[in-house]
Amino acid sequence: MTTETLTRHEVDKTLLQDRFERQRQAYLADPVPTYRQRVEDLKTLARMLREHQHELVQAVSADYGNRSRHETLFCEFYPVLDGIKDTIKRLKKWMKPQRRHIDFTAFPTSSNRVIPQPLGVVGVIVPWNFPVNLTFAPLTSIFAAGNRAMVKMSTNSNRLAEMLQKISGDYFPQDKLSFIADSGGTGPVFSSLKFDHLIFTGSTATGRAVMRAAADNLTPVTLELGGKSPAIVAPDFPIDTAAERVMFWKLMNAGQICTTVDYLFLPQERVDSFVEKARQLVQKRYPELQGDDYTSVIDDRSYQRLWATLDDARAKGATVIDLSDGQGSRDDPLRKFPPHILLNVSEDMEVMQREIFGPLLPIRTYSSREEVVDYINAHDRPLAIYPFTNDKSLRDFYIERAISGGVSVNNCVLHVGQHDIPFGGVGESGMGHYHGYEGFITFSKLRPVFYQGPLDPLKLLMPPYGKTANRIMDLMLRMTR
Repeated sequence: MTTETLTRHEVDKTLLQDRFERQRQAYLADPVPTYRQRVEDLKTLARMLREHQHELVQAVSADYGNRSRHETLFCEFYPVLDGIKDTIKRLKKWMKPQRRHIDFTAFPTSSNRVIPQPLGVVGVIVPWNFPVNLTFAPLTSIFAAGNRAMVKMSTNSNRLAEMLQKISGDYFPQDKLSFIADSGGTGPVFSSLKFDHLIFTGSTATGRAVMRAAADNLTPVTLELGGKSPAIVAPDFPIDTAAERVMFWKLMNAGQICTTVDYLFLPQERVDSFVEKARQLVQKRYPELQGDDYTSVIDDRSYQRLWATLDDARAKGATVIDLSDGQGSRDDPLRKFPPHILLNVSEDMEVMQREIFGPLLPIRTYSSREEVVDYINAHDRPLAIYPFTNDKSLRDFYIERAISGGVSVNNCVLHVGQHDIPFGGVGESGMGHYHGYEGFITFSKLRPVFYQGPLDPLKLLMPPYGKTANRIMDLMLRMTR
């Protein structure tokens, strides 16, 4: 059969399987890279980003229509480069075999070790919203653990994918790192490869499909999904400060962040103050929505979905507040969606039923902390919660009673950028962790190894069983009390 007579699905499968097999064979030939090799790989990742920073930033912006350069540098390049630096600093300690306790059945001359070893070939499925960060942050952990990687980019990141495919060969052989562009439909084929681990970042619905495909190969998965992450402003917290921080993160990347504030809890008496401060902030920070500082919605489908979500809320009784003073247009070729606050929202509105992924902020009022926790826990577990309070008891109440993937207190999203704590969801918002040490562990096999000493006490328990075996067995059982 010639390439011309193959379907695109068959071409993708053949291409991907070939790349996978090459990486698998390279892993088998060199299964445990040295500390020096791993550090060199990490430095090479950083060099790739630094030497092509301008082109990569431009490619991301082109994929969006317009993406703020500062947002790309702040949210993508800085955390990745700083994370690589931190990983190199800690890697030697992470790689050391761990001594473990010896049990009664072995004399002290025996020993136990847990040895972190590479898994092999890891698949990475990258979303479009932070495509540099969500490519290179996993790769940092994957290479630190000594693995090889195949990376599938999003259909909305074709310019970036093209750039990465073009430059990656100057830094890594394809049997170490391979980038896959997706023109549509590549995802299911990629997910069905027999990876040693698969990490996916994206929607909950697609995460389920990825997990089903991986299950056929018993491939372990790390799923970083989305969800409706709430912020809760307590009565004691300064409303101007809360507005400054919530609106900064809500409008970062035009709200297209899986960990952003999806909706906000406010005491009723503080709603007007928050809305007024939010209006002032938007007009100060984004006096011209068409300017370079305000990021576009990724594609027309998403742009029209946001307008439809707004229309649905208005039709069902929400009070809709345009914070941009009417700068938005439904046929804007740059897809700059104006920031809105929605009051009097109800559960039957689309804006409260699915992750928004845009600059719409619904506000729910509350009168007690129990009301907030009961509402959060009655829904899918979110990727994050953001309590704003200076009351330590109230802070801990929310942390203990409202389960989420992570928490930032008195701010939003910042827990994601901390190198020494793990990032990950729970329930509908994901499974597994990476970043820092937890990333190294996720992409390693913790190999338990028992080393038998010169004396073997089990010889006393070998058949035929007699009085000696009975006495020893009785002693062992007494020692468990």
